[in-house]
Amino acid sequence: MRFSEARVRKVVSTSTAAKVGKVEGFVVDPRAHAVLALELRKTTSGEVLRWADVEAFGTDDVTVVTDDAITEAGEQVTALLGKDHRLVGKRVLFTAGDELGAVDDVEFEPSSGAVTLLVLDHGEVAGVRLRGVGSYAVVVTAE
Repeated sequence: MRFSEARVRKVVSTSTAAKVGKVEGFVVDPRAHAVLALELRKTTSGEVLRWADVEAFGTDDVTVVTDDAITEAGEQVTALLGKDHRLVGKRVLFTAGDELGAVDDVEFEPSSGAVTLLVLDHGEVAGVRLRGVGSYAVVVTAE
């Protein structure tokens, strides 16, 4: 599944069958090559849903057991939250400094949150090669 397909997906509580938010963005931990949390909007409580609290990431909606899973960003999530840490739209550099292009989209595994592929404007890079994300660029290792 790609970030572009999953963005604005509704988040639904399985205990109340109520919509408790919408996916606004993805907080990626580059060292783990995985989605750490979902940035949400239109919630009544917090701003993030940690990936560990996602019950399922389906083709139509994201489910959580209860809306209590939606919280404020803690220290770990806050460090990776915001536009400086978003992958889409950033230039991609090898660790040696050569530019590969820009990130058009990101593929991830809905069952685990693992980042499987960075889709570039000119090619692709395996998610396991992701090393860092900052305000200037996304850094990946060479093959």
